[in-house]
Amino acid sequence: MYPLHRPRRLRTTPAMRRLVSETEVRPRQLVLPMFVKEGLAEPAEIGSMPGVFQHTRDSLRKAAVEAVQAGVGGIMLFGVPAERDAVGSGATDPDGILNAALGDLRSELGDSTVLMSDCCLDEFTDHGHCGVLAADGTVDNDATLEVYGEMAVAQARAGAHVVGPSGMMDGQIAFIRNALDQAGLSDTGILAYSAKYASAFYGPFRDAVESQLAGDRKTYQQDPANAREAVREVQLDLAEGADMVMVKPALLYLDVLRSVAEISDVPVAAYQISGEYAMIEAAARNGWIDRERSILESLTSIRRAGADVVLTYWAVEAARWLDR
Repeated sequence: MYPLHRPRRLRTTPAMRRLVSETEVRPRQLVLPMFVKEGLAEPAEIGSMPGVFQHTRDSLRKAAVEAVQAGVGGIMLFGVPAERDAVGSGATDPDGILNAALGDLRSELGDSTVLMSDCCLDEFTDHGHCGVLAADGTVDNDATLEVYGEMAVAQARAGAHVVGPSGMMDGQIAFIRNALDQAGLSDTGILAYSAKYASAFYGPFRDAVESQLAGDRKTYQQDPANAREAVREVQLDLAEGADMVMVKPALLYLDVLRSVAEISDVPVAAYQISGEYAMIEAAARNGWIDRERSILESLTSIRRAGADVVLTYWAVEAARWLDR
């Protein structure tokens, strides 16, 4: 009679496994990060992120339409300006590349998807930091909040449904919420990058946005060794009015993601970052792993850990696989 318990009975056929599957990944839960570059003549593939492109404004519109048709839940847009300065003035310029492209997409897509915008200065500053620098070279938290408020209002007016403050400045959510409300933009949501770590895996992203950063961001992004701190950051953002909270990176911080999901009373997002993307792509291209299975397994693990929304560069491709 031994063994009495046989869990393998629930794994015998594809139909049985499908019936009892605990975690589901659907296209609507995926958000596609996209890059638009000022002055670009044609789309340019990012060397460290094969299959991901810097777009022209025209190619961005086309690719965004394809993403919506594939069923993705949203688009997160990043801008790459032709010129940068110390205060990132291109970020608040209504005619700057990010705001102009947001307008393009809102005109093209309307409310058929959730249009999100990166509300951070690192792409726009000539020093590559996420904020305004003080005289001693450190990032001035409170001066940066003033710019974030202006940036959020500009992005919302351009067409963003949701702004995504990713700079990890103290008090940024409350400040941006107040700025949006004062501007009559109370329907604009905030996706708070609440637990964003000073990860070594952002390298390919910095290629994508042509980052000017020298040094690191350890004085404002979180220490990878700390988990309780992430919970505190999330609690603060919730208290300040965040509509969604996010953990970034995703795969390397599934424990943090689980802890956040257990305390959050708003949707939880996770960003499968550029280095995580590049590792899987590189291994697959070398024939070391099965590409499709690895991608879907990685997305399932993020959902299983508690993410309601997953930002991933595979959003369109995965959406098509999931709807086969």
